[in-house]
Amino acid sequence: MALATIFEKIVGSEANVAFQAYDGSKAGPDGADVTLEVKSPIAVAYLAQAPGELGLARAYISGHLDLQGDLYTLLDRMWNITTNDLTTAEKLAAVRSLGVKPLLMRVPPPPQEMRQSALAKLGSRHAKQRDAEAIHHHYDVSNLFYSWVLGPSMAYTCAVFPEETSSLEEAQFTKFDLVAKKLDLKPGMRLLDVGCGWGGMVMHAAKHYGVKALGVTLSRQQAEWAQKAIADAGLQDLAEVRHMDYRDVKETGFDAVSSIGLTEHIGKSNVPSYFAFLYDKLRPGGRILNHCITRPTGKEKTFNKGGFINRYVFPDGELESVGWLIRQMEDLGFEIRHEENLREHYAKTLKHWCDNLDANWDDAVQEVGMGTARVWALYMAGCIVGFERNKVQLHQVLGVKLDDDGRSGVQLRPGANWP
Repeated sequence: MALATIFEKIVGSEANVAFQAYDGSKAGPDGADVTLEVKSPIAVAYLAQAPGELGLARAYISGHLDLQGDLYTLLDRMWNITTNDLTTAEKLAAVRSLGVKPLLMRVPPPPQEMRQSALAKLGSRHAKQRDAEAIHHHYDVSNLFYSWVLGPSMAYTCAVFPEETSSLEEAQFTKFDLVAKKLDLKPGMRLLDVGCGWGGMVMHAAKHYGVKALGVTLSRQQAEWAQKAIADAGLQDLAEVRHMDYRDVKETGFDAVSSIGLTEHIGKSNVPSYFAFLYDKLRPGGRILNHCITRPTGKEKTFNKGGFINRYVFPDGELESVGWLIRQMEDLGFEIRHEENLREHYAKTLKHWCDNLDANWDDAVQEVGMGTARVWALYMAGCIVGFERNKVQLHQVLGVKLDDDGRSGVQLRPGANWP
């Protein structure tokens, strides 16, 4: 069987994708607007050793599989592979078609892949040192690179688009303001923002609401960037970002806690202790806003050890359903006051990030290298497909810590412009 035909079988003949290979073979429809080019035997070896999502990703990141056309279009057409991987039977069939030789050609994964053996040396999943390395792997790529992808807001979480035509900066401002309104922030309050990134929520709360805000992040590069941005904005009397594990925060009695994009890194077994820790940091009547990516139901596995995302993007990341997360919050004492799904907003956010990366592609490759730039292009384009097709969701959940008499202090109806 010709090599291009084998790849067509793995991707799916109905995907409307053309294939060409170094052996001169071609497959797929003539005139297709997307073509995959198998450039070397190493691409075949990657696929033989890990048929499906991971093997294709390794071949693309390393440059042994190339693309002519739009990456999002390709992934949208082959979304069943990029999100669900192949079944065991399909993997066996692919290996039989490829033959034994590629299985014997042992090629190491691209250097951008986080080796499971390296993580294992740092302890069990979500031990402090291992969490720090997982965060370092993803967030300490390059602040300059992130500025090209994320734009001036340096906000690396789902934006909220007030209009279809809203800019990314408008949508990120709206997201931070929505969180502030849900938390009912007022001058003089104290906010703890865990997993604060480059300090966007901390600075927004300080600048627009007069709140004394503390943010914590495991990324040293993020903390250094945020502290400089805080000083440049003249907000150092109200805002602070520390390079530290949230579990090491000693202060308590906060009026509000925001967790924007951290729960995904906590691990399912640690979620109850995570919410318990944050519950103890709040005063009675204090509010928590948890903003995180979730599974659409409780039936999917929360952790995909061999998946592309776990190996290249978010090592040890786990996604639960929003129903399960809410149950943990309730069982620890939080009263749930509001919940909403923003998955379409995340698809739009990712599209803006992809466009930004495309616009700065040459500079990005020079800054972080072709392999890392391809990891990001592949990951973000694939995530657009995931959110559009309801393979993942993004939820905001608002909870309150009741006082001793069971009072919430929540107004009867939300204020203007919320939700």
